[in-house]
Amino acid sequence: MINLISNKLIYRPIKQIFDFISTPENDFQWQYGILKSAKVSEGILGVGTLFDTIGHFMGRRIQGTFEVTEYEPNKKYGFKSLSGPLHSQTLYTFELAGGATRINVSTQASATNLFQAEEGVLEKKMKKQLKEDLTLLKEILEHGNKRAEVEPNSVLQPSNGDRRS
Repeated sequence: MINLISNKLIYRPIKQIFDFISTPENDFQWQYGILKSAKVSEGILGVGTLFDTIGHFMGRRIQGTFEVTEYEPNKKYGFKSLSGPLHSQTLYTFELAGGATRINVSTQASATNLFQAEEGVLEKKMKKQLKEDLTLLKEILEHGNKRAEVEPNSVLQPSNGDRRS
């Protein structure tokens, strides 16, 4: 079992950060490897809402369906995988920290046979990616920098501003 825990201070209001993170359609902007993510359930976002994600990880194209498991506006947002190469559960919590918002992230994951890598290698890659994702999230929310949207079948080409190529 892989256990990831991280946090990041972002100098923006909790509501702005919560709304951005809890909107699946924003995932491609700040989560490396995500090409497209979209809510597939009808109605407003909340516990039980489903969303699909298409992306790539460790050289493989991946698709997954996720279910929102926790949703308390401006406090916590959690989801678990229902399909895909990683069985995972993630929880974001939000709290005031001086003039900033602290985002706490915890993820528990286990790999399916698709990832034949040793779990330690997979965990190391996931930790690095989580740290990079939170750094990009901070940059986007504090400075307005965004990645360009990409069609799910297109080939990603790093832009001059993409420091994670």
